[in-house]
Amino acid sequence: MGIIARQSLRGTIATYIGVAIGFVTTFFVLTRFLTAEEIGLARVLIDSATLLVGLAQLGSTSAIIRFFPYFKSKDDTSHHGFFFWTLIVPLVGFVLFALVFWLCRTPIEQWFGEKSPLFVDYYYFVLPLAFFMLYETVFESNANVLMRIVVPRAVREVGVRIGLLVSYLLYAFRVLSMDGFVVALCVTYATASLINIVYVCRIGKIRFRPDMPFLQANLPLVKSYVRYMVFLVLSALASVFAPMLSSFFVTAKMGLSFTGIFAIATYMAVMVSIPYRSLTAIASPQLASALKEQNNAEAQHLMQQVTNSMLLIGSLIFLLIWVNIDLIFHILPNGETYAVARQTVFLLGLTQLLLATVQVSVTALTYGRYYGYTLLFSLVLTLAAVLLNNYLIPLYGMEGSAWSNLLSYVLYSALVLGVVGGKMRLLPFCRTEGRTLGLMTFVLVINFLWTRFLPVDNVWLSSLLRSVVLIGGFCVIAYKGQFSEEINALLRSLFIRRH
Repeated sequence: MGIIARQSLRGTIATYIGVAIGFVTTFFVLTRFLTAEEIGLARVLIDSATLLVGLAQLGSTSAIIRFFPYFKSKDDTSHHGFFFWTLIVPLVGFVLFALVFWLCRTPIEQWFGEKSPLFVDYYYFVLPLAFFMLYETVFESNANVLMRIVVPRAVREVGVRIGLLVSYLLYAFRVLSMDGFVVALCVTYATASLINIVYVCRIGKIRFRPDMPFLQANLPLVKSYVRYMVFLVLSALASVFAPMLSSFFVTAKMGLSFTGIFAIATYMAVMVSIPYRSLTAIASPQLASALKEQNNAEAQHLMQQVTNSMLLIGSLIFLLIWVNIDLIFHILPNGETYAVARQTVFLLGLTQLLLATVQVSVTALTYGRYYGYTLLFSLVLTLAAVLLNNYLIPLYGMEGSAWSNLLSYVLYSALVLGVVGGKMRLLPFCRTEGRTLGLMTFVLVINFLWTRFLPVDNVWLSSLLRSVVLIGGFCVIAYKGQFSEEINALLRSLFIRRH
């Protein structure tokens, strides 16, 4: 895939270094030194800040990618003052939603106070945490449109994780109090934001000065930008809130201890969709440009490449986790506490696989002429998630929340694919995805039968045997069967380069 493959490969390497650090943090620090309630507090603070960021950015991160091709100038580095507005718009949004956040203290305290009073105690720390996360995100998006994704990705996936690891360790060994620990979380994101700002400025391709004559000469473009921004603000009220609902519902209805257990399960499941983070960072600007030029052939080709690659890679990671799930809980400190989330990991993993596969279609819808549908679908997603969480958590606990996630996103994905295929005439899938799904299902069935009728008492030996046979078989069949020409070509190039 040319530049997409090279940049996404480097970004993925940085991401998986971060995953390794996160693995150590999660499995050998958090579960060993922190209680489930303390893990839950950190999780809900970060989730709350992420929610505030999603609203405060006023759609700027998506708007940066969608509208940069219209502002981009080839003869200089000013880009008609585009990057000035990427600073001002999020600042205005943060001030507005910080005020809303402050005014909502009483109802939030009533909702969380009974089961999770610790979160209420640190409620206002969400504001500085969100501010630093906001500008870390904004400057990463600025780097993305300049085709420089590796350093910002390394900052987010590696730098932030190292900062969090240090914070956890300092708290674990009582160098920091709980207050100091929460402050350390804010300092971690402040440092990441500062590094991104310095990096983007040193690229030398941007200026932070407004170009008012350009705006006056292109009023239709300005109006389109404003309409898009207003639309994304409304959409964010639903789409940003939906992924956080499970964490908030579990916190409010079950308590921070269960939030901590749910956070560990979520961390395992999120690894399924990690490759898409790197792939989308470089593919999104390419897709936005193709849609701007109304080049449907190029847009569909790109979407099919991303969809096919993500389904195959995501399926492999999902199988690696599920085949070894008993071993994971076995080696996890205090693993018996978290093993209750076994089925939750499975359901959340399927949800992440679905999201990783369909997300490029969501991106195409967001950047295309029918972007208004994303607001409607986001509202449907949020309503479904609220209703399902409220109904299923009292019945099935964390598994109920996981089911809520999966069912909500199945509905959302079906709606998105219907519009992308029916109105935009873009087909993100080809026949190869069916073979991948069939092979993954076959491996899951064999794994179930193996553990049911040929159990091995030694958990290490059991995981090793099934990994070699099942995961190895999956990789061989996918490679020999040419499930992804792009991945096969990349593997061949890496093999040739090393020899």
